[in-house]
Amino acid sequence: MATDLTLYLDDEPGELALIGDALGKAGVNIAGLCALVSGGQAEVHILVHDATAAFEALQGAGIKIAAEQEVIVLDIKDRPGALGEVVHKLGAAKINLETAYLATNTRLVLGADNLADAKAALA
Repeated sequence: MATDLTLYLDDEPGELALIGDALGKAGVNIAGLCALVSGGQAEVHILVHDATAAFEALQGAGIKIAAEQEVIVLDIKDRPGALGEVVHKLGAAKINLETAYLATNTRLVLGADNLADAKAALA
């Protein structure tokens, strides 16, 4: 199961390195990442396949996980219009996206208010 972890960090040099170090030492691969800074704080989304190990590693490093969410991870073609084709299906099914970012190997990560309906809409 793919899991998106949401973390909040101070907007300071080296904060993201703490995450990389903690997960790397625990043998947890970061399959995708998105980070945005606003108001002196960074919101970081990390895609992992072993949420338990990631949670333990981050907690052990003193990094608090604000939220965790099961997400859809889709292989998509790297071409114009690919995103629109996917999310149009979700919009037509009245699915509200809460998270969207690209991961390694041109994969689209989607978190939705109703994951089961989102999966059905994309089938």
